[in-house]
Amino acid sequence: MAALRLLQRSKLSSSVSRIFAKCQPAFSSSYLRDSFLGCPDRLPVSRAWLNGTRSYRDGRPRGPLWRGKKLIGKEALFVIQGMKRFMDDDERLDKFIKSHVTRLLKLDMIAVLSEFERQEEVYLSLKTFEVIQKQDWYKPDVYLYKDLIIALAKCKKMEEAIKLWESMRKEGLYPDSQTYTEVIRGFLRFGSPADAMNVYEDMKSAPDPPDELPFRILLKGLIAHPLLRNRVKQDFEELFPERHIYDPPEEIFGVR
Repeated sequence: MAALRLLQRSKLSSSVSRIFAKCQPAFSSSYLRDSFLGCPDRLPVSRAWLNGTRSYRDGRPRGPLWRGKKLIGKEALFVIQGMKRFMDDDERLDKFIKSHVTRLLKLDMIAVLSEFERQEEVYLSLKTFEVIQKQDWYKPDVYLYKDLIIALAKCKKMEEAIKLWESMRKEGLYPDSQTYTEVIRGFLRFGSPADAMNVYEDMKSAPDPPDELPFRILLKGLIAHPLLRNRVKQDFEELFPERHIYDPPEEIFGVR
């Protein structure tokens, strides 16, 4: 019996060795290298991995060293937290700005401004924008003004918005239609139709033709002021003759 078992084991080992010998060329390292390098779509393996070194195909570092467009760096986060901590104390806030904010890089400083605008921290946004204007790399940019003016208008800080508006116009910049729309809407919500009409007149003198939306906001917001509304209506009909305007009943205007 023992001799029979030894004979079976020898036959089994010889058959396994034959099968492995037939399959060995198919799984050799050179075969794997040629197959994967020749057909990279089969398996996302880089040449550096096959050579024993580690690298990434796009060449950029991974992890905390790489920062996307929507992420904020550590220095910018520290500045945001510090300015919010000292926002009720002007003296300490000014010291913090001189010691930390002015040392930020350009992209970090703009990221701080954008984050304050997103959080509707308009006071800190104005402080950050003042620092940006004093930098050597600063050039008048309508989009920096636009985002800040829209943030102020949404928070009903119209006095600060109009000061920033005048500063933008002194630098020879014209806002786009969205900025005109938000500022006009803000003045109407603030209960100041005269300022809204001033922005409207400025919009008509802009080099780019106005859009339809600011007109419709004025036509809706000036229902209680029929004379001003008629002026806007006439301009709208001249610029957009094929568009329809809804006129409320005459009772709303006080005419019976």
